Parts: sequence; structure tokens; C-alpha cells
Amino acid sequence: MREHYADRIVALSARLVTPFIQLFALYVIFHGHYSPGGGFQGGAMLAASFLLIRLSIGTDAAQLQFQRSWGTPGSSIGTLIFLGTGLIVVFLGVNFLDYSGLPFGLPEPELRNTGILLVELGVAVAVTATLTAIYDDLVGEKPELHHAGLEESATRTEEADQLTGSEPAESPRKAGRT
Repeated sequence: MREHYADRIVALSARLVTPFIQLFALYVIFHGHYSPGGGFQGGAMLAASFLLIRLSIGTDAAQLQFQRSWGTPGSSIGTLIFLGTGLIVVFLGVNFLDYSGLPFGLPEPELRNTGILLVELGVAVAVTATLTAIYDDLVGEKPELHHAGLEESATRTEEADQLTGSEPAESPRKAGRT
């Protein structure tokens, strides 16, 4: 049994397009406070690039880009960046997420841009890590074993149908065809 379901063309295409997806995701993240886009959209695109590699060349090889163990810590770090940016100014006597109170010694417009960028980075890290972790958790530790179990179950069902002499159940789409 194969460990993943990609062929060379799919793997090569995924490897060629992934850096461009990641570069555009970073553009969306860093340009998000000037135009539409930002942390969530860029984080989702970054996670999609990691998932594209996982789907095309296999989960084990994709661990070089984003390891399975980084999901929960990455989500926590992103959330802490977001909350930390908002809470620092609260402790300094300013409203939550009022970036003019950040203690960086910059003029107010630059403080606001810096604060928004920090929040966008926090959201992007949290979204990327969370979406990748959700996929990894759904697939499990050994996706190859999961696929093998499904194939064995289907084989046992077909063998049982042959022993009882019953016809395998047709799908609703096939049943309507003539």
C-alpha cells in the first residue's frame, strides 16, 4: 500500500505553487492594516499552503514545514500576542486595544500602525496553527493506518457480500442510471 496518494505531477505542482501562496499570505498579513485582508485571511492562506503539502506529498514529509507538535503552542502564542498587545495598554491606563498607549516611544500614527500589525501577526499565527492542528488531529498520528483500516473494512464487507450471495448495495446515483 502506498503511504500517500500523490503522483509526481501533483507533488511537483504543489511544491512549485506553495512558496507563492506563502508569499502572498505574508503580503496579505503585513498589508492588512492598509487594505482589505489581514491576519485571519493571511493565516488561512498560510495554513492552506501547509495543508497542500500535507495532501500532496504526505503528512510525514510535510512535518519539515510545520510540525504536528507546533499546533497548540502556535495557537497559544498567537492568542498571547493579540491579548498582550491589548492588555499592555490597559495596564498603562488606556482602553483595550487603543494602540496610542503602546510604550514604544513612537509618534501616535506609527504606534497605531505598529499595534495593528502586532494584532494582525497574532491573529495570523493563531489561525495558521489552529487550522493546521485541526487537520492534523482529524487525520491522526498515522494517516496511513487510517486509510489501511478503511480499505480492510471495505474488503471485509465485499467478502461478506460474496459469502451470503447478496449483491453489493448500489449508490443512489448509480441506481437511477439505465
